[in-house]
Amino acid sequence: MMNTYLSICRASRSIFHRSWLVGLVFLFSGPLIANNGYQLWLNYEPLLPGQQMQYQATIGTVFLKPNTPTRRVIRDELKTGLGSMLSYTVPFAENNAEASKVLIDLVDAPVIQSKVAEKDRTAITKEGYLILQKGEQLIITAQTEVGLLYGTFHLLQLIQRGESLKGLSILNKPKIQKRVLNHWDNLDRTVERGYAGFSIWNWHELPEYIDQRYIDYARANASIGINGTVVTNVNANALVFRADYLEKAAALADVFRPYGIQLYLTARFSSPIEQGGLDTADPLNPKVQQWWNETVEKIYERIPDFGGFLVKANSEGQPGPQEYNRTHADGANMLAKALEPHGGIVMWRAFVYSDEEPTDRAKQAYDEFVPLDGTFLPNVLVQVKNGPIDFQPREPIHPLFGAMPETPLMMEFQITKEYLGQGTHLVGLANMYEEILQTDTYVEGEGSIVAKVIDGTLHDQQLTGIAGVANIGTATNWTGNLFGQADWFAFGRLAWNPYTSAAAIFKEWSALTWGQRPDVQAVSQQLLDESYEACVQYMTPLGLHHIMAAGHHYGPGPWVSEMSRADWTSVYYHKADAEGVGFDRTQSGSNALEQYASGFRQKYADSDDCPLDLLLWFHHIPWDKKLRTGRTLWAELCLQYQQGVEKADSFLPLWEQVKGEVDEERYRQVKMHLQIQAKEAKWWRDACLSYFQTFSKMDFPQGHPEPAQALDYYLQISHPYAPGIRPRW
Repeated sequence: MMNTYLSICRASRSIFHRSWLVGLVFLFSGPLIANNGYQLWLNYEPLLPGQQMQYQATIGTVFLKPNTPTRRVIRDELKTGLGSMLSYTVPFAENNAEASKVLIDLVDAPVIQSKVAEKDRTAITKEGYLILQKGEQLIITAQTEVGLLYGTFHLLQLIQRGESLKGLSILNKPKIQKRVLNHWDNLDRTVERGYAGFSIWNWHELPEYIDQRYIDYARANASIGINGTVVTNVNANALVFRADYLEKAAALADVFRPYGIQLYLTARFSSPIEQGGLDTADPLNPKVQQWWNETVEKIYERIPDFGGFLVKANSEGQPGPQEYNRTHADGANMLAKALEPHGGIVMWRAFVYSDEEPTDRAKQAYDEFVPLDGTFLPNVLVQVKNGPIDFQPREPIHPLFGAMPETPLMMEFQITKEYLGQGTHLVGLANMYEEILQTDTYVEGEGSIVAKVIDGTLHDQQLTGIAGVANIGTATNWTGNLFGQADWFAFGRLAWNPYTSAAAIFKEWSALTWGQRPDVQAVSQQLLDESYEACVQYMTPLGLHHIMAAGHHYGPGPWVSEMSRADWTSVYYHKADAEGVGFDRTQSGSNALEQYASGFRQKYADSDDCPLDLLLWFHHIPWDKKLRTGRTLWAELCLQYQQGVEKADSFLPLWEQVKGEVDEERYRQVKMHLQIQAKEAKWWRDACLSYFQTFSKMDFPQGHPEPAQALDYYLQISHPYAPGIRPRW
């Protein structure tokens, strides 16, 4: 990201090469500065002159010794942010702390020890920080330099939002240790489930060519507290362990290091065969163990702060320990032993299903992993998707949460919207994240919410983590859909503190992204807040799930019935027939509900009492059954779809209210995507209801619009080049 006010004009990316004076005239007389979204939430828009003068008086001279890479990053960030927002060239002092208005240094520095009480200094954790006003001075201190960086970003964001700096006393610390982005990026730069262009990692030109985008990526992540990134796809490629590719990975790690970000790689379990020339990958074979030990040594020679491995094994055709009659724990522990001397960890995914098709795929991860509780080494995290199927628009919590008290579990959220509109729909995922994190597992009685499982407090876990599948690509604005930036931001905020409310996140992102324009902020917050529930309604209401098109998953496909596995079809999950619709997961069906604690089971076991939002997830309901809303299931289903469409239709008029208050480029980006969203919401409604009506044989309720086309029309829709399709090697 550029480092001056002129960067906001996008001097390197647009024709608007304006002088400082012309920029100020445009800002304060009405017209808006061009903005293509590249700056994310780090716009650092110039403030009004009165605000600038007030902050300048508070900031004054900054005491900071830029004698390390991270300290130089801090200095540059202050120059960029304050220079842009305050029209201010920040004077830095390296030796005169007493004459400086802002002091930035570690807790053990003499200048900090003399000004900050010991109880305040000892309260700061490893990555945490303290921002404290002491007399006329503003102090940022931390145990580590990355903590100083986090504190600096916090200060700059306070100024972005126009908040007072008087009397500050902010002690902030992350509640989760490993806050990691998972990139499903392939070495050929395609991105599985990527909707914002190609991978930002140009492996062909690494290690010599360091794209500015790598630096900007690290800076953006540090600004929201993300401290790790897995740069390769979980459907892994063993080539990454070849010597030249390790050099390429090391070049990325060098970029990330000053920003406090560790690099991780995905480990293909069969790598000892494919790269080591062995005839087996059996985790108990001494030669296999030796190969991994030597490979890990080679990695740490190049990347001394390497984070470790993410592994997908024995799932969707990926090789794993079960091929050798070994357990997931056998495989994970082999890698963990190799990494442990270096401080590395293994993130072993629980997204598994066997070659044999089950009666209910929702049960498989629990059945495979719960018997292994307590057998994983301390540096292994079991990474669990938020729900038991696969990132559906709405799922119940995964039954593993709370069911493995002797094993640290790592949450895996989607940021990329594989099943939530991909790149074309505005959907505020923070509401989904909050819904999951605040759900009660009941495993230790009432109040045992998921957030307490993953932050380690429920079962006193020493290693904690959370992962988000990234939505980042080569699109100029990083995420394709501009509001997709809010999901990346929300993941970072909740990774730092999983108890943060979605409303607070929407408010903060809107303020940082759109500047001090109350009307735009209000509209932005409303769109984010209302969009998730609307999307669930027009896609998969009442607990329907996995009814998308096959392969690319773009658009509706409740009729999908012919795939190589039954549990890849839609009909497997909705089980629509002449009697009704829905998957019975109670005792009379698959009994998947038995995998949850008793308090959770009681909530969903009775179809008459089951919350409507997951009714068809747990129950097969007759079409003509009258629900507690007073409507039949069919009528309620129609209403839910229609309400989702109406809400999607309301987004564009809402956005149009801020025309003229948002720069033209971003205004048009959002407007066009909202037009697509409204159109596709109707597609989902009409296609799904046309299909389900063939089973219900019931008329649409009075006033409900007839589908725009006959069912055959929707059956013929094809998107052979939809983005994000998984490559088939």
